Amino acid sequence: MEKDKKTDVKMVDDVDAVEVESKVDKTENHDKKTYDEKPIDKEAVFEQVKKSNAARFLSAFNNIDYTIKTRYNFNRSMGFSEVVRRSVALNFTIRKYEDDLISYGRLRNAIVHENDDYIIAEPHIDVVEKIEKIEKLLTTPPRALDVVARRDVLSVHCSKSMREVILLIASSNYSNLPVFDDHNEIIGIANGQKILDAFGKFLLSGGKCSTFLDAVKIEDMLSKLDHSDYYAFANKEITVEQVLDLFHKNSRLLAVLITQNGGSKEKPLGILTGVDVLKMNKILETY
Repeated sequence: MEKDKKTDVKMVDDVDAVEVESKVDKTENHDKKTYDEKPIDKEAVFEQVKKSNAARFLSAFNNIDYTIKTRYNFNRSMGFSEVVRRSVALNFTIRKYEDDLISYGRLRNAIVHENDDYIIAEPHIDVVEKIEKIEKLLTTPPRALDVVARRDVLSVHCSKSMREVILLIASSNYSNLPVFDDHNEIIGIANGQKILDAFGKFLLSGGKCSTFLDAVKIEDMLSKLDHSDYYAFANKEITVEQVLDLFHKNSRLLAVLITQNGGSKEKPLGILTGVDVLKMNKILETY
C-alpha cells in the first residue's frame, strides 16, 4: 500500500509539473503574440510628430526666415526680429503682419530648447494656421496678372483730340487709358481727373472749350505734366503684394501697367489702378 501511495504521489507531481510547464509555455507564447501583434510603427510616429502644431509652426517660421533673408540678401546670422524690422519698408505682407512676426520670433524661442532644438511646448492651432498663411503669402504670393489685373486694356493713340479721349473714357467707364505713340511706345496715361484739371486751367487762362476739345491733342496735355511718376511699368511676374508696395511708396501713382518684361514698348497685358487696392487687400486676406 505504501508503494502505491508513493506511485500516486509521483504521478500527481508529474501532472503538476506538466501543467506548470504548459502554463509557462502559454504565458511566453501569449507575451510573444502580444508583442508581435503591436510592433512600433516608426513611420506612423514620425508622421504624427511631423504634423504636430510645434513642427508645423517651426516649418513655417524657418521658411519665412529663409525667404526674407534670401530675397533681400540679409546676413544669415541676423536675428529674426531685426530681419522683420528691416523688411517692413520693402514688403507689404511683412509690413502688415510685423507685430505678429515679431511675436512669432519670441514664441519660437519658447517652443524650442535653445541647446538641442528639443520641442518643449505646443502652440495653439490658430497661431499655426496664421503663420502658415503668412508663409504662403511670402513664399508663393499670387501674381497680380492672374487674380486682379484687368486684361482688356483699352489704349488710345497720342494724336487723338481731347474730345475723342473724353468720349472714350465716358463710354468705356475706364478712367485710365494708356497713350501710345507712332512707335507703339506708351508715353503716358490719359486720366479723367488730370484731363479735368487741365481743362479747368485752360479755361481759366482764357481758352475756349471748343479749342481745348478739338485743337488740343492728348499728347499735348501729357507733355505739360510736371511729373511722370503717376504711372509705372511692371513685368508679368509682379505679385499682388509688390503692386501694393508700389502704391504705398508713391501716393501719386494712378496706374500700374503690366507688360511681358516691364518695358514701355511692349503691349500691355494688364492694368491696375488705385481702385484695385482694396480688392488686392481682400485677395491677400483670403489667400
